[in-house]
Amino acid sequence: MLSSIHAIESFSTWVGRAFAWCIVILTLSVSYEVFVRYALNAPTVWVFDMMVQMYGALFLMAGPYALAQDGHVRADVVYRLIPVRWQARIDFVLYLLFFFPGMLALFWYGAEIASDSWRYKEVSWNSPARIQIYFFKTLIPVAGGLLIIQGISECMRCLVAMKTGVWTQRHEDVKETENLLAEELNPDLKKAPRG
Repeated sequence: MLSSIHAIESFSTWVGRAFAWCIVILTLSVSYEVFVRYALNAPTVWVFDMMVQMYGALFLMAGPYALAQDGHVRADVVYRLIPVRWQARIDFVLYLLFFFPGMLALFWYGAEIASDSWRYKEVSWNSPARIQIYFFKTLIPVAGGLLIIQGISECMRCLVAMKTGVWTQRHEDVKETENLLAEELNPDLKKAPRG
């Protein structure tokens, strides 16, 4: 089970890293638009649509990555005080009751939206450039599917924690600078309380 958990987590991390390049494209396109608009007085008609698509792709495809890294916001005022086995039980039930129905809806209705968009060869109405957006809309069900797969991995992680009473270690990807400094000052912080 641990090999499956880590394989899914590695895949979600790889997808997140790949789509992180959208930030570079987004930054360059905004810089280009600002330059041509204000320095050359020649605004473009296509950059706004491209920026919206890059930001949307980044937002959609970062979800599985954030879930794999346990990076989503958690209200853990009480949660962190209860034993790991109960944390795992709570997480497991919440995944089943809320996460999976929501992600299945995202996948199902996203697939309908993407299918309609491909059928009509939908283009953007935000600018005269009329950029195709059916490619972008395909990311909606893809993100839903990847979140479902990562959710299965999280449920398996919960099952392991229910049996052992310990969260399995996650693959570390990146850390916030303040967390690295805090770990250098206090080596006991390196022990991750939640996998």
